[in-house]
Amino acid sequence: MIEGGNDPIALMPMLYVEKTPNDRLLPWVSKLWYCQAPGLTHSRERVLPNGWIQIIVNLHRDSLTDCREDGSACGRMPGAIVVGARTRYEVIDTSDLEELVGIIVRPGGFPGLFRERADLFFEQSIPLDSVWRDSWLLERLTETETPEEKLCALERSLVGLLGADASRSLLVDQAMYFFGRKHLSVAECARSAGISERRLSQVFREEVGIAPKMWCRVRRFQAATKALHAGVDVPWPELALRCGYYDQSHFANDFRAFSGIDPTTYCASRSRWQNHVPIE
Repeated sequence: MIEGGNDPIALMPMLYVEKTPNDRLLPWVSKLWYCQAPGLTHSRERVLPNGWIQIIVNLHRDSLTDCREDGSACGRMPGAIVVGARTRYEVIDTSDLEELVGIIVRPGGFPGLFRERADLFFEQSIPLDSVWRDSWLLERLTETETPEEKLCALERSLVGLLGADASRSLLVDQAMYFFGRKHLSVAECARSAGISERRLSQVFREEVGIAPKMWCRVRRFQAATKALHAGVDVPWPELALRCGYYDQSHFANDFRAFSGIDPTTYCASRSRWQNHVPIE
């Protein structure tokens, strides 16, 4: 749900803190975060997809608002959820940002932590206690005072999940390298790994939570949003090519497919966080 920088950010009336996990946890978890943002002037935010799985725990109340894509509330969810990998935006109620903690799970890290296939959570928000039955977790988080202490408590609880036999998929790590550093296609990656494209897709989907071709599309979209959020001053046709799109038309179509808005609207509405767009 939330992404930010590496250092504590003190904004009025907002507080956001991130923690890089310890070495034991780092292969499985990318970041732990704490957010306190009461009284925002807008009631809804559009959260853009990034292909990663997150865990969110509401420390202010025991539920989260379930919103439709048009922003209307359609019910309540538990206060602690697993948010599966997504390929389309979701809408959140900003009243839920009163006080949250979260876990950004590293791609391929979910099965090692929770012994569940990641693709079972694709584009879903599932109660956390369906995979992590820790009745004392909320108490440990609320009885500590500072954001840093809360994140340390969360880190200790996560380390306790790791068994001695926990291991990452070497195939997934290899694919991530080929996709990210070598810019290979799924077919080229499969040939380099010496397996069929079908087998690569199956393992990647089960471990990461999303099909590899869609993963590459989402990451290309993320590269574009990162550039737009930073205010990169280049013509859009050049930006599209730089981010791996065939042309500006493909860039614009993909951007709307993932975010529900066009790049111009994103640039005019961007907020502190790259993947959060206020809905006025």
